[in-house]
Amino acid sequence: MATDELDLRERKCEACSAETPTLTGDELYKYHDKLEEGWKLVDDHHLEKSYSFKNFRQGLDFTVKIGEMSEEEGHHPDIYLTWGEVRLKVFTHSIDGLSENDFIWAAKAEAVYEEL
Repeated sequence: MATDELDLRERKCEACSAETPTLTGDELYKYHDKLEEGWKLVDDHHLEKSYSFKNFRQGLDFTVKIGEMSEEEGHHPDIYLTWGEVRLKVFTHSIDGLSENDFIWAAKAEAVYEEL
């Protein structure tokens, strides 16, 4: 399936292994272009995004919802929570790089944020 035909939010993360292909080059950037604004592609290795909140409670609520979604997807980010901010970092640990799952997960994280 071509990247421009993907609806990342509708897809499900699939179990990864050391044999999972790492996205590189044009393919990597095509997936990145499908994400909402604010997602940073860092060193072609991981995705990061920071979300701002009015207080700690809102950030904590978002963090809990992100955790629940991550468990459902079987794909887990690094989460940094502080007053008024939640920063997410995601990559596929088994390949130490980016796979389709990371972009699926990022799109779903955006949906979680929009539901708040």
